[in-house]
Amino acid sequence: MDRNDSFREFVALYQQSLMRTAYLLTGDPHLAEDLLQSVLLKVLGRWPKLAHVANPQAYARKALVNHYISWRRRPARAELPSSEPPKGSYSSEESTVARLAMRQALARLPPRQRAVIVLRYYEDLTEHETAKLLNCSIGTVKSQAHHALARLRECAPELAPRSEEMEELKGTRR
Repeated sequence: MDRNDSFREFVALYQQSLMRTAYLLTGDPHLAEDLLQSVLLKVLGRWPKLAHVANPQAYARKALVNHYISWRRRPARAELPSSEPPKGSYSSEESTVARLAMRQALARLPPRQRAVIVLRYYEDLTEHETAKLLNCSIGTVKSQAHHALARLRECAPELAPRSEEMEELKGTRR
């Protein structure tokens, strides 16, 4: 198996996961594709060294987040808001509204906070893994998550569980 074959296998295994992360970071499917393509080109250049690493996906995810954060520092691209929901099939109208509200709320977060939310709650990484990926302390991850969640509650209060649901959850966890 040559170098390109092992890289193709890597992409086949992890492309969807990395694309989901890129989409959640950028909030735009086209920007997510651009971001992922840029990162995969960088990973390909380092593939001879990475092919034997225990977890090349972690390296690619870290490169994705770092590239996204540095990308956001560049001059802003004009984004055109749309009143039309994104194309795709969702299970219900309520789910569609919730997804749109979450996407809009995520877009209002600074890049670092958005990265923490995506990694912790969408990628289900631990605080330690998130801190390692973002090259910061666990305290910074906790602080960024706290501020980001407060901002999300402020931007999209309709996404917070209703008080009746919270009472039910409290009753079942005892």
